Amino acid sequence: MMPLDPFYPVVDSAAWIAGLLPAGIKLVQLRIKDASAPDLRDEVRRARDLCRAAGARLVLNDHWRLAIDEGIDFIHLGQEDLDGADVPALRRAGIAVGVSTHTHDELDRALSVNPAYVALGPIFPTRLKAMPWVPQGIDRIATWRRVIGDLPLVAIGGITVERAGACLQAGATSVAVVTDIVTSPDPATRCQDWISRTRPAGISRR
Repeated sequence: MMPLDPFYPVVDSAAWIAGLLPAGIKLVQLRIKDASAPDLRDEVRRARDLCRAAGARLVLNDHWRLAIDEGIDFIHLGQEDLDGADVPALRRAGIAVGVSTHTHDELDRALSVNPAYVALGPIFPTRLKAMPWVPQGIDRIATWRRVIGDLPLVAIGGITVERAGACLQAGATSVAVVTDIVTSPDPATRCQDWISRTRPAGISRR
């Protein structure tokens, strides 16, 4: 089973990744929603090369064809993304797949594709975007953990450094973070704060 670092930042450019890698991140998601095809490919290639050189794991959000073309070995798919993604093709390419979930039905669907991890969110209210789901809360992390057994579980949505420990103790393997990093006046130092809070207990065992 693929281990995950307990700190999982999510950013929208290779420039962000370049700035955060020196802080010691070992897992990062590149989530780009609006870019031309050439610019997107350039960003993915740069992010891939940066992470390989630093020994960090890159997860690409959504763009499954590009992941196959560019040798990305990990992809994250939302429930809508699953509708159009060729999961068997991703498997043949050796690409691990993480899947977002918000409901029990979505969890059942995610488990049917044998994911490398399941993500649950939003755990807390989030400023990132309007969500059609109410916050899941800490108890739902424990519920998901009981259902999925040893499968890695990523908690996302409204998580701060102060809330991270409760998420991990409830059963999350990793905490995904967007706003708390990208709005920080010193993102690299903020990453180091996250690392110091999440790694010492060796919680990346799952």
